[in-house]
Amino acid sequence: MTENVKTITLTANDGNFELQQETANWTLRADQGYSPVQMLASAAAACGGYVYQEVLENSKVPFEMKKAEVAYTRDEVDNKAHPLKEIELTFYLQVPADLQKKATSCLRLINRNCPVVQSLDPKITISEKAVFVD
Repeated sequence: MTENVKTITLTANDGNFELQQETANWTLRADQGYSPVQMLASAAAACGGYVYQEVLENSKVPFEMKKAEVAYTRDEVDNKAHPLKEIELTFYLQVPADLQKKATSCLRLINRNCPVVQSLDPKITISEKAVFVD
């Protein structure tokens, strides 16, 4: 392995896998915490949000990020594993009215600059939108 390898240990506990944290472990199981698929979709949203904020800063667009939402669908028909089919990222932020068009244009740079999105199967459709709030 190369020197860039990062390791995360998941602890097995009563048939569940847990991601260890200082304050409390995160159970990676849908009926007891977040499922691995939910974590994957959330990782795309968080990573996309960080990239979007950086793009806005580099584009000199003042903003205040309020929240990000992720909606996803799974392929329930064509694949027995039910992998992710679509991910929609929605960012809620404040941007001056005269710069909202520019902020919307910046969305197109998220996918090509987000390492999580770049790591996903290209068959997964990923879309982004900005909702401007007061």
